[in-house]
Amino acid sequence: MKKMSLNDTRVFEQGMTRFFLVEDSPYFKIINFNLSAGHTFPVHSHDLDGELSILVIEGDGFFLGKDGAELPATTGDILISEIREPHGVRAESDMRIVVTIAPPI
Repeated sequence: MKKMSLNDTRVFEQGMTRFFLVEDSPYFKIINFNLSAGHTFPVHSHDLDGELSILVIEGDGFFLGKDGAELPATTGDILISEIREPHGVRAESDMRIVVTIAPPI
């Protein structure tokens, strides 16, 4: 078992800060990203099979998708999609997200 406090990764810099919470697992990867207000994690996709989730643990913004799609995203919201499906995030306020990727990339 491994325990980590997300409070220890609550750091905001201009743009985006990336903290790995779990890595090198053959089954999944969990990453904490902190986005400063106004920053966009660009829409992108991966040419792989698998799924991902994006959980908002603090802040407000939008989940982004293909063709300009936007879904409101606030604390407690989670987006689940195929890794191949375009995805991104735009922070309206300082925003913290936890991304889970399975299998890991």
